[in-house]
Amino acid sequence: MSARLIDGKAIAAEVRATVKAQVAERTAAGHRPPGLAVVLVGENPASQVYVRNKRKACDEVGFVSVSHDLPASTTQDELLALVDALNCDDSIDGILVQLPLPDHINEETVIERISPMKDVDGFHPYNVGRLTLRMPLLRPCTPYGCMTLLAHTGVDLVGKDAVIIGQSNIVGRPMALELLAARCTITICHSKTRNLEEKIRNADIVVAAVGVPRFVKGEWIKPGAIVIDVGINRLDDGKLCGDVDFDSAVEKASWITPVPGGVGPMTIATLLQNTLAAQQLRD
Repeated sequence: MSARLIDGKAIAAEVRATVKAQVAERTAAGHRPPGLAVVLVGENPASQVYVRNKRKACDEVGFVSVSHDLPASTTQDELLALVDALNCDDSIDGILVQLPLPDHINEETVIERISPMKDVDGFHPYNVGRLTLRMPLLRPCTPYGCMTLLAHTGVDLVGKDAVIIGQSNIVGRPMALELLAARCTITICHSKTRNLEEKIRNADIVVAAVGVPRFVKGEWIKPGAIVIDVGINRLDDGKLCGDVDFDSAVEKASWITPVPGGVGPMTIATLLQNTLAAQQLRD
């Protein structure tokens, strides 16, 4: 068996094209373009790349992208004051504060300060709570993007056994809620999980979000399973790889996401979906 690739790059392009068409239709009807404020604190190289890609995507679909590049010395109070101002700005539909933040700033405090209706990352407790209750509004971007990738396989997820490796608030926990809403049976694994390999061997769906290069071995994958690799790790030679040993896993899985070109492009595409949705919610 050799798995079919879930082409996140192509699927993300479809999502962006749909958003662009919807924005054009709305502006033709007299609506202003959606506005996204992107806040970057400090000079983390990876964050700078992510933010640059997000701003480029906004330009592509016709959004107004407002940049706030702040020095690493920015205080928490100064950042919160900016968030307050953006919350009150009617031209801004979405607020994205790029994580991680410098150590002297409490991320949870900043996330909770963003208006839930402008929380296009989907991290605010209000939006996570709505997802828990199966009443989603703005859904966490990466898990939401993973669900779009899964939908493109055409596989019926109902009743499938899904294992998520990683319990972060950004990916692991909301991913479990997304799959539970799709009527999967969920197991969340973490550093204290016992018999991890056995759990993965029994999974119909594996979502790897642990942040360790090639952590999931191909021999652990159940024949015919779907593998979603959220990890993106840079090796010593400069190459990128995921949390799954792709070369061995591709021989066991039925569908698999590549790294790069899998989940990563979908996260940005989903951010655009959320920003448009946020504007529509405020209409």
